[in-house]
Amino acid sequence: MFDDCIIMAGGSGTRLWPLSSSRRPKQFLPISPVDPSRTFFSAALERALALSAGTGAEVPGRVIIIAGKAHALHVVSACAAFGPEDRGRMLLLVEPEAKNTAPAIACGTLYGDMGRRPSGRAVMVLTSDHIIEPLELFLRDAQAAEFLARQGKLAVFGIKPDRPETGYGYIEAGEALPLPGEVRDSVEAFAAASFREKPRRPQAEAYIAAKRFYWNSGMFAFSSSFLLEEFRRHAPGVLSPFEKLLPPGPESYHLEQGLKILDNWPGFAEAYRETQPISFDYAIAEKCRSAALVKANFSWTDVGSWDEYAALLKNSDSEVYSAGAANCFVDSAIPVALCGVEDLIVVIRPGKDGAPLALVAKKGETQRIREIVEQIRAADRTELL
Repeated sequence: MFDDCIIMAGGSGTRLWPLSSSRRPKQFLPISPVDPSRTFFSAALERALALSAGTGAEVPGRVIIIAGKAHALHVVSACAAFGPEDRGRMLLLVEPEAKNTAPAIACGTLYGDMGRRPSGRAVMVLTSDHIIEPLELFLRDAQAAEFLARQGKLAVFGIKPDRPETGYGYIEAGEALPLPGEVRDSVEAFAAASFREKPRRPQAEAYIAAKRFYWNSGMFAFSSSFLLEEFRRHAPGVLSPFEKLLPPGPESYHLEQGLKILDNWPGFAEAYRETQPISFDYAIAEKCRSAALVKANFSWTDVGSWDEYAALLKNSDSEVYSAGAANCFVDSAIPVALCGVEDLIVVIRPGKDGAPLALVAKKGETQRIREIVEQIRAADRTELL
C-alpha cells in the first residue's frame, strides 16, 4: 500500500508525569495491564508494517522511525520483539536534537527518496502515542488516504469529535471527494476547508454544533514528490538544510539487535541546527491548498491524561493498603496506604536521579498536570521532567 511509513517517536512525555518523562515518554509506556511489553510505540510498529507490507509482486515498504538519542534504546528494544524479516524493513533515524514535527517529516521524506524512484512514492506519517483499533478498519481507511495521496493530495485522518475538546486541533470538512470503488461504499473523504488550532471552550462548542469539524489525528499521507514541493513553496527554511546532504554511505549506519540505525550521517547534525523549528501543521498543512480529510471509521484515543490512562490500565500491581478509601488508582514503585480518601490518582515513580517523584491528583483534574510542569520549568527544575 505505502512505499514508506514514517513513525514520529519523539516527545517530552509530560502529560503522564511522573511515569512518563523526557527519558521515557508516553509512547514507550504499556497500553495493556496484562502485557507490559505491548506499548503505544510497538502498536504503531504493527500498523506501519501492515500499511507497508506490499501485495503480489510489490516489494514491501520501509518503516522509518524518527526519534532522539535519549529514546534510541527504547526503540531498539521494541523493534527487537519483531522477527528478522520485519526488522529488516525498519530503520531508526536518530535526530540530533528536537526541532518539532516539520523537520522530522521533511528529513524522513527526503531520506526516503534517496536512491529510490521518487515519482509516485506514497508515504504515510504515523503518530506513536495513540490507541487505534481495530487494525482492519484502519487499513481500510488508509486505502482511501493512499488513493488521495497518489492523486496529489495531502490526506489526513479526521476523527469525529464526541465532546468539545480544547486540547486537539480541528479540521473543517469541505466538499465531498470521490473515492475508488473498493472503499467508496465504506469510507468518506472531503476537501479540507481549513485547519484550526486548539480552541477555547466556546469555539470548541461551536465546532461541535456545526457538525463539519473533525479532530486532527496528526497522521498524514502524501506522495513524496508532492510534499517536498510543498516544503519548498511554504517552508524552505525547514527543507533546504537537508537538501544539501549527500546520501549516507554504509559507514553512516550500524546494527543493534538487528535494527539498522542511521546515526552517523555526515552533515546531518549541522542540517538540524540550521533547520527551522516548527510544527508540520503550521509549516505545511494549514497552507496546503490540496489537503483532504478522510473520515476515520476506526477508534482513536489520545490517552492524554492520567484519567484516561488509569481507565485504560484499570489496575496495577502496586502494593496498596486501604482503610475507607474508594475509587482510587495507584501506580507506585513503593507501598502506598490510603485512608478515608476517594477519587484520587496516586503515582509515585523514580526520577532521573533515582529519588521518587509523586503525583496526587483528584480524578477529573489531571489535565492540570501541564500547570505543574510549567511551575517545574519556571523553578528551573527541569531535571524532574
